Amino acid sequence: MVAKQRIRMANEKHSKNITQRGNVAKTLRPQEEKYPVGPWLLALFVFVVCGSDMIFRILRS
Repeated sequence: MVAKQRIRMANEKHSKNITQRGNVAKTLRPQEEKYPVGPWLLALFVFVVCGSDMIFRILRS
């Protein structure tokens, strides 16, 4: 009896996949968005760009 209930629950969970025909995601787990640049590299880039501007302003005055 327990096996039938388990099968029924699995069928209900995945029944929407049958009607999508080819548009089913490879995994049902939520995927994280991956950025091409890491946050530390982005922070370094912003610091270099903004910091170099401030250095030129200090040297000019």
